[in-house]
Amino acid sequence: MINFTKMHGLGNDFVVMNNLDGDVCLSVEEIRQLSDRRFGIGFDQLLMIETATSKDADFRYVIYNADGSEVSQCGNGARCFALYIQKKNLSYKNPLTVETNAGLLVLNINKDETVKVDMGVPDFEPSKIPLNLNQVSPEYEIEGHMVGSLSIGNPHAILIQDEITDIDDIASKIQSSELFPEGVNVGFMKVLNKNEIQLRVVERGVGETLACGSGACAAVIHGIRQELLDSKVTVHLNGGDATVEFDGEKVHLTGPGMFVYEGSVNLRSGSS
Repeated sequence: MINFTKMHGLGNDFVVMNNLDGDVCLSVEEIRQLSDRRFGIGFDQLLMIETATSKDADFRYVIYNADGSEVSQCGNGARCFALYIQKKNLSYKNPLTVETNAGLLVLNINKDETVKVDMGVPDFEPSKIPLNLNQVSPEYEIEGHMVGSLSIGNPHAILIQDEITDIDDIASKIQSSELFPEGVNVGFMKVLNKNEIQLRVVERGVGETLACGSGACAAVIHGIRQELLDSKVTVHLNGGDATVEFDGEKVHLTGPGMFVYEGSVNLRSGSS
């Protein structure tokens, strides 16, 4: 039996597992089985708490999409990760530094139990996104649409629209483009004013989620670079609101994380 905790950040939902002892090793098929919302637990991402390999980190933060693929960044998950560590008394440090495949994240739990995540420095170099183009540009024409693109641990493509409707077709075409060899999260942003946007995100390996933390950061960064937004922006996602701050170098994401329930699952029988 494997113990787990179900959590969500603005409706972006997660299963969190304590793997500090290193005794949980799941196959791609087992992750897919667990993520199934009818026959499994159901989640957008699986978050593993592991022992850090870096002396500068308190824990290692490992993220798997619902399709079993491993990814390097999830801002909403990072907030749940920090709150889980606090509730389970795994550490009394605040802020926490966690190791990811994209580098170190700093997680600060606020007095109101929201969490501020230092998401690091965005990368606009196409080879680092990765995007199969040679030159950095404010926007790129991809599958007939003008998009901004950058990496904030994960690759993102951002479209600015007057109304956010009929996004699935567009997202599918952009995600299947050969220009994004590792896939891409596609964000659809409507600018409400200099300090507010509406955002929907279709994530690679998941589909549209109620919220995407790194997607919120990517959208705000792109909007600031287009001179449409100020440095601090409220992002209205389908699951609720997050705050993104970008000073031209580092980006910070602030929002809630919620516990839903705890349980255990037997992968052999599929029971929980």
